[in-house]
Amino acid sequence: MRTSTLALLTAFLGICVVLAATNPTTDDYLLFLEAKLSEALDRMDQTAPSREQNLIRSVFRMQGKRLIEGLVRPNTVRRNWGLVSLFETQVLDVRVVVLGAVGWFVPIKGVEEATLRLGRAVF
Repeated sequence: MRTSTLALLTAFLGICVVLAATNPTTDDYLLFLEAKLSEALDRMDQTAPSREQNLIRSVFRMQGKRLIEGLVRPNTVRRNWGLVSLFETQVLDVRVVVLGAVGWFVPIKGVEEATLRLGRAVF
C-alpha cells in the first residue's frame, strides 16, 4: 500500500471518529429548538406593546424548557446513523426535519414555521 493511500485512509477514519464522537443527542436537539424559539420570540411582531412583549419573553424564559419537554420530546424521532443524526418532530401540524452532525444542526424543513406556531400557541 502506498503512503498516500494510507494517509488518505487514516484521514478518513479520523473524520469518521470525530463525526461519531460529536454526533448530537436528542437533548442537544431540544436545546437547539429552544434557542430557535427564543430567536423567533425576539423577532416577534414589533407592533405589539413592549410591555406585552416583555411579559411573553419572561414567561418563555421561565417555562420554555417545560414547553419543549412537554410538546417536542414526545413527538420527536431520532434516526441515528452513527456519524450523523436526523431528527423528525411532528408538532402543531408541522413536520420539522433537522440534520445534526459535529454538534451542529442544519434545518431541512419546518423549523421557522414550527417556532412561530409554538410561540403563538403558548402566548
